Amino acid sequence: MTASADYDVAVIGAGPAGASAARVAADAGCRVVLLERGVLPRYKTCGGGLIGLSRAALPVGFAPPVRDRIDRLTFTLRGKLSRTWQADAPFIDLVYRDELDAALTAAAVDAGAKLREGVTVTGLESAAGLVRIRTAEGEVTAGAVVGADGTSGRTGTFVGVRLAQVDLGLETEFAWPDASVGDWAGRVLIDWGPLPGSYGWVFPKGDALTVGVIAERGRGADTKEYLAAFVDRLGLGDAPEIRSSGHLTRCRADDSPLFRDRVLVAGDAAGLLEPWTREGISYALRSGRLAGAAAVAVARSEGDALPAATAGYAAAVEAEFGAEMRAGRRFHTAFSRRPGLFHAAIASAPPAWRLFRRLVSGETTLERLLRRRSVDLALRGLSR
Repeated sequence: MTASADYDVAVIGAGPAGASAARVAADAGCRVVLLERGVLPRYKTCGGGLIGLSRAALPVGFAPPVRDRIDRLTFTLRGKLSRTWQADAPFIDLVYRDELDAALTAAAVDAGAKLREGVTVTGLESAAGLVRIRTAEGEVTAGAVVGADGTSGRTGTFVGVRLAQVDLGLETEFAWPDASVGDWAGRVLIDWGPLPGSYGWVFPKGDALTVGVIAERGRGADTKEYLAAFVDRLGLGDAPEIRSSGHLTRCRADDSPLFRDRVLVAGDAAGLLEPWTREGISYALRSGRLAGAAAVAVARSEGDALPAATAGYAAAVEAEFGAEMRAGRRFHTAFSRRPGLFHAAIASAPPAWRLFRRLVSGETTLERLLRRRSVDLALRGLSR
């Protein structure tokens, strides 16, 4: 390890990607510090849906703080043509991100990582065999750094992440102490929206309903109007509002870098996100594990060994996410042009619903779906 550094591995950001990276590196015997700008638990704008790939990526024996388990899914098209499907068993778990992040961070600390909260990173600098992390509280040095500080963090800028897609998500949480009112317990609603590539959602979490919409960046006023109309159609206008927030989701370009010198990026900081649904928790958990393992190799690397360690991380990310993200872009393009046909298929055709449920439960992926000639041809037709 890097004897002259304060730590072998420093992780910036205690979300799912950062906590996963810190835990993996600590399990490997590294001296790990996890730097978090806030104080856990802290609010995070996120629908909080754990799909099958997310549950599979959680640490062994980890019990997520689930607020509701979903076995019913209602689809609407611009608030109309409602259709509800029910699965044989729950296939989505819903969580609050502040609770999930705190629990994942506790697992990293249990593995040996040191948590430092309230630390704002102001810059990074490569030095001989280590990285200097400047913070408002002083300097931290490490043999390797994992940047998991989100879409607007310092590490993505340092590495030079390039983006292919940016969307605006708006979300409001309403107090909803009785989930039986409105038949929300165990049921999620997805509304295919009026803007290209847009959709809305209602996620019940026991004592609250998380309601949100997402659409391409640059149409902020239209997106706000969509959320307002969506809330009004749902009859939630008089429900007590807990909080409202917004965030940008960013998907990387295929050739976007994933590292610079001894700094690796993971999760949102790397632009790792499924382009169609904009699902990011599974991408964060999985890329965090890859980044944690690669950071161990980087921290142990000297001289000519460093390029192999960083290239290994890029190759692992490509193998895990490359084909899936490219498939997601194809689905996003087709959906943006013909949302009505997507709704007609999922809402009226049991085979299409079963494929969607298998996708969400982790039994298949978008890339595997595209191997079906019928799906490939359908997307080609919709994308014209």
